[in-house]
Amino acid sequence: MRALWGWFGAFRRTRPFWGCVWLVAGGWTVLKFSLSSLQLIVATGFGGVAGYLVGGGMILSGLVPLVLPSQRWTFGLIGAVLAVVSLVTSNLGGFVVGMALGVLGGSMMVGWGPKRPRRRHRRPAPDPTDRP
Repeated sequence: MRALWGWFGAFRRTRPFWGCVWLVAGGWTVLKFSLSSLQLIVATGFGGVAGYLVGGGMILSGLVPLVLPSQRWTFGLIGAVLAVVSLVTSNLGGFVVGMALGVLGGSMMVGWGPKRPRRRHRRPAPDPTDRP
C-alpha cells in the first residue's frame, strides 16, 4: 500500500493533476445538467447536443494532460474556452458551477510547471578577495 501511495504521489507531482481534476469536475457538472432523453435532444437540434459536446470536450481536455503533460497549455486553454462557452450553450454553464470549475481547472493547468529537481551540492560563492 505504501508503494502505491508513493507512486501516486510521484504521478501527481509530475502532471497538472489538480487542474485536471477541477476541469473534469466542471465538465461532468455541465454534462450532468445537460442530460435528458434522446428524443428531446433530437427534437431540439444543436441546442440539445451542445451540452453534450461542451461537457464532453471539457472532460477530454482535462484527461489528455494526465497522459501528455507537455500539452497542458493547449488543453488548458481549450478547456477554459469550452467552460466559458458552456455559459451560453448549456444551462448557464451547469448553473455557473461547472463553468467556474472549468475555468479554475483550465487556468491551473496553464499555470502549472514541472517540479525542478533539488540541487544536491551547491558550489560555494567565489571569494572576491581571492585573486589568482
